Amino acid sequence: MSGNIELLSAALAATKAEGRSALIAYLPAGFPSVDGGIDAVKAAFDGGADIVEVGLPYSDPVLDGPVIQTADDIALKSGLKIADVMRTVREAFEATGKPVLVMTYWNPVDRYGVERFTAELAEAGGAGCILPDLPVQESALWREHAAKHDLATVFVVAPSSKDARLKEITTVGSGFVYAASLMGVTGTRESVGEAAEDLVRRTKATTDLPVCVGLGVSNAEQAAEVAQFADGVIVGSAFVKLMLDAEDEAAGVEAVRRLAGELARGVRTRAS
Repeated sequence: MSGNIELLSAALAATKAEGRSALIAYLPAGFPSVDGGIDAVKAAFDGGADIVEVGLPYSDPVLDGPVIQTADDIALKSGLKIADVMRTVREAFEATGKPVLVMTYWNPVDRYGVERFTAELAEAGGAGCILPDLPVQESALWREHAAKHDLATVFVVAPSSKDARLKEITTVGSGFVYAASLMGVTGTRESVGEAAEDLVRRTKATTDLPVCVGLGVSNAEQAAEVAQFADGVIVGSAFVKLMLDAEDEAAGVEAVRRLAGELARGVRTRAS
């Protein structure tokens, strides 16, 4: 079975045609349980997310702040396996028909086997992978297998990236470009910052790929702000915090659905 890079591209083209940014939600697999995590992904889609990133929990996450690290620890201590991540992708895709990606650090993929990982992700209906710590110059093997299975390879760029480096990254990436809005780790913030808009502008000068902004967006107002200049708005920690703070899984899932609805209205602000 082929992966769903075309579905991802079509979703981003559709939101662009509507004159708005895509809403991209991030939720870790296996949190608060495997079934609860699947329900949360479905709820994000039900609330209005166009795309969901399923996080593969990892013990040494360099990009993730304390909220996501806490959720990852819960998932890992419960015995989460890569098979559970694939199941999350499969069930979310089969239930919604919408693009689901995996966000993962490189070490788990390398240990699992690139061919095995890409084949299973494609078979599950996945649209691709976001690989925040895989250097472009070391990505040939991954990209070969991802292309073979019709999976997107999404790289992360940061405000510190020089223009030449941006071009190097965007030339070999596919699906979209993940623009980290600021230096540091994931987490909600009072302001997304002007650095994000400058980074999107510089990145767009190097590629026709959509450029989506993550790190720091937590509410409808911030989503509307980022939607003025980005092709997609990525929200993760705000969803995860709601689930951490919820009294039970059902309440957490409902909170995810509600926030997705608020954010979906936010990204549509510029279209109104």
